[in-house]
Amino acid sequence: MKRAAFPAVLVLLSSVSGAAAQTGTDAMAWLKKISTASRQLNYAGTFVYQYGTHVETSRIAHFVDSSGEYEKLETLDGPRREVVRDNDNVTCYLPDNKTVVIEKRSGRQFPAMLPAQLSGIPDNYAARTADQDRVAGYGCQVIVLEPRDNLRYGHKFCAETASGLALRARTYNDKNELVESLAFTQLTIGAGVTRGMLKSRYAGKTQSWHVDRSALEQGGATETAGWVIRNQPTGFKKLTEMRRSISGQSAQMSHIVYSDGLAAVSVFIEPMPKYPLPAGPAYQGALNIYVKPQADQMVTVVGETPARTVKQIAESLSPRDH
Repeated sequence: MKRAAFPAVLVLLSSVSGAAAQTGTDAMAWLKKISTASRQLNYAGTFVYQYGTHVETSRIAHFVDSSGEYEKLETLDGPRREVVRDNDNVTCYLPDNKTVVIEKRSGRQFPAMLPAQLSGIPDNYAARTADQDRVAGYGCQVIVLEPRDNLRYGHKFCAETASGLALRARTYNDKNELVESLAFTQLTIGAGVTRGMLKSRYAGKTQSWHVDRSALEQGGATETAGWVIRNQPTGFKKLTEMRRSISGQSAQMSHIVYSDGLAAVSVFIEPMPKYPLPAGPAYQGALNIYVKPQADQMVTVVGETPARTVKQIAESLSPRDH
């Protein structure tokens, strides 16, 4: 009887394995849908960002037509800030300081939190679909990304069932504790969203404001930065390496970016400033920072990862010729 039962067990295990593979394939299809929707849909709404006891509310409007992608983001509490994007050109208005910052687009923000290319994700995360839920009045599908080690966070996205737009994004640590959450509380998708909703309320009032273009002037040249990570975290690959000018100084800063396909880590190496940041760790929500003086240089590592990952990078960074 035991021999007869054994093949049945194999059939059952094979069935479960096949279902798991199908779940992973389905989840990756949802992630692709999320990535595409955030860039190609017109939408406008209010969302809440929360970590610990900190809560911040913002309003976003996103519009796409044949001429490109446009967006306006404004904070609704705390210091006033309005960010207007015209494709990759970004203008940030800080009315409390009467300052305008002009720069090129960098990084990703809610709801466009996934990269256009998802090829690196399956190597570092196990993707699966979970239950359906409801956010801001819309039904949504939960997709879970479980990290394959403790060097990265876990994630849960809730994608609107029809369009795939991310309505909620949650980040978890290795104890399954919530690190940060972003979620729409009010949202309009498609019809009703116009380019007029992206008009800046400050653009015509900045004649006497300070205009900061230093980020543009500091544009880096892609070349070897001269530093190497001796103990590079598993799954992270170097995306860019460059030297950047430092505003008002003749010295240059080395900038290296690593990614595991989802999370990004930036490494900055600069001559020791007159007033350096405190050495050691710091954090804000899911963003961890580690500062380490090294001879006459200051190393700053900033990553959307657990603290151990940015610390490992900072502690194992050294000049290439050492």
